[in-house]
Amino acid sequence: MGAVAIEPTVRATRLNKEKVREGVVAAVRISQRVFTATRQKNALISLGLAVVLVASSIGVAVSAHENRELFNTLSQLQAERDQFQAEWSQLLLEQSALGAHGRVEKLGAERFNMVVPGRQDIVLVPLMTPLAAR
Repeated sequence: MGAVAIEPTVRATRLNKEKVREGVVAAVRISQRVFTATRQKNALISLGLAVVLVASSIGVAVSAHENRELFNTLSQLQAERDQFQAEWSQLLLEQSALGAHGRVEKLGAERFNMVVPGRQDIVLVPLMTPLAAR
């Protein structure tokens, strides 16, 4: 069994109205300062640069994600290519084994009762060129 952490019980404290009111007033003051600061030229430039920075960082994250996806796809396609290459090699070996002269000669003799003709059975036919035919 793993270790178990026992946390002490936490009492929920009730917020009184004054603390809530103080927090809201502080938030309003801060927001007023932010809005007045954005009216200044330097603050607008800084805010614009911050927006560009955030957009750029999001773009970097998106491009890194797309790069990873494309790399995974490339790896899968390369593995598939290697598998097809191995299968093609096996098929070439099988084709060369099935088309070997000895095997074809053996099958011809067994299935079709073919034999290799003797010297006396071979007839040479002269090659007729178009000029010799006239």
